[in-house]
Amino acid sequence: MPTIPTATKHYDLCVVGAGSGGFGAALAAARSGLSVALIERASLLGGNAIHGGVNAWESVVGGTAFPFELYRRLKSVPDAVGISSYGRHCLWPDRNDPPFPGGELLVDETLGYEDSLKRHGTKGLLLDAEKVREQWHSVVFEPEACAKAMKEMLDETGRCDVFFETSFQSAELAESGTVIGLRISGPTGEATLRARYFIDATADIYLCRAAGFETRIGPETFARFQEPSAPKEICGRRVNGVSLIYRVKRVETAAVEALPAEAYIDCPFRDIWPYAHIFEYPNGDRNINMLPTMEGEEYLSIAASRDEGRRLAYEECRRRVYGHWHWIQREFPEFQRFRMSWIAPTAGVRETHRVVAEYQLTERDLVAGLSRQDHSDIIAIADHARDVHGEESQGCIEFSEPYGVPYRCLIPKGSKNLLVACRGAGFSQIAASSCRLSRTMMDLGHAAGLAVSLAAESDDCVAKVDANRLRELLEEQGATLEYGT
Repeated sequence: MPTIPTATKHYDLCVVGAGSGGFGAALAAARSGLSVALIERASLLGGNAIHGGVNAWESVVGGTAFPFELYRRLKSVPDAVGISSYGRHCLWPDRNDPPFPGGELLVDETLGYEDSLKRHGTKGLLLDAEKVREQWHSVVFEPEACAKAMKEMLDETGRCDVFFETSFQSAELAESGTVIGLRISGPTGEATLRARYFIDATADIYLCRAAGFETRIGPETFARFQEPSAPKEICGRRVNGVSLIYRVKRVETAAVEALPAEAYIDCPFRDIWPYAHIFEYPNGDRNINMLPTMEGEEYLSIAASRDEGRRLAYEECRRRVYGHWHWIQREFPEFQRFRMSWIAPTAGVRETHRVVAEYQLTERDLVAGLSRQDHSDIIAIADHARDVHGEESQGCIEFSEPYGVPYRCLIPKGSKNLLVACRGAGFSQIAASSCRLSRTMMDLGHAAGLAVSLAAESDDCVAKVDANRLRELLEEQGATLEYGT
């Protein structure tokens, strides 16, 4: 692992944040011949998909380039990856015996990766159970195996320095406002990195905010984008709920685990504990995702002070996780033959800041779909539902066809050398609730990394990248940008 340099070091590209989007951006740029620095505050790659416990890629179109390559690598590792299908669900009385605390996904050896590449075209879990069971399949994986494969892919380029356990501290700006450097802090000290181009993949878009680009958080009113589902007025800073995910393993002896002294016995924010999304790992363990563990607005109020606030919010979520698991074991006896084995080291945050970009993806794009969108610069496609967890949830609102994400959504308004490749890109809140999945973020990162390589060829700004050429390169490298019925 590279150590923090003692002197200023220069790269073609600095990527801040090594989640799905940051990984995709760094890999695409390094494979294109650029020198890349990838900054990550955790000790592994992967972001929410690894540290947050979201060790499953939900069904979605797209995801045919870097995610598929990762899947193929994981297939060579015993019990590292599988494809899952729905078993029981609390919304399906005829398929819920014995009763289950939410939705159950079980590894299905008959399925392949291509079976995980479609979500749209159903009426949803409640109204279209048989079609959902036939069509919705997830990719489930062991997090450490996935993180290792991601690191191997970066290392093979010979052009990417990954700085783990390293935090972004501040941005150095030219008089024009262009980013020219980063101040970083890691285990061996602080340093400055300089680069020609930068990509913010921090999810909280710390770099964009430090560089002075306009950002938003929470909902927009109908007047902002004329989105059909947007409120006329905003009451509070309502954001998508937060989940602290945990893992349980099967044991021989049935028992209800003792509740730690600091844990809750009753749900502190609802009448009863929330139901959960529970999937099976290839080795038989279960991943339990409480929907949600904390309301988004509550999380933001606690975590406002960044490091200390995140720690306090995490500890509160841990207390709730123990209570949730205790409830599941009491109410659903089959789980008495499991024991908690792991709690994700970070809470799974679905929504924070979003940048104001050259184009803002909205609900109108999602509903229009590819057949009615009028964009010549689409660089990724998706079809996940509008999906908000917590008290604002209206359930999943499904789409009839995929929609596209324009390249302009990755360009902060007025940016010359900075792109965004994370859930904080140019989305409305409603659009972000759909577009935030890991494989879609990896696709956005892929596009951002290639865009920087094209800009670097002519020493030009990111807004002048030839979108047609970018799309050609993406398709040559396996990305899906169109969808046939």
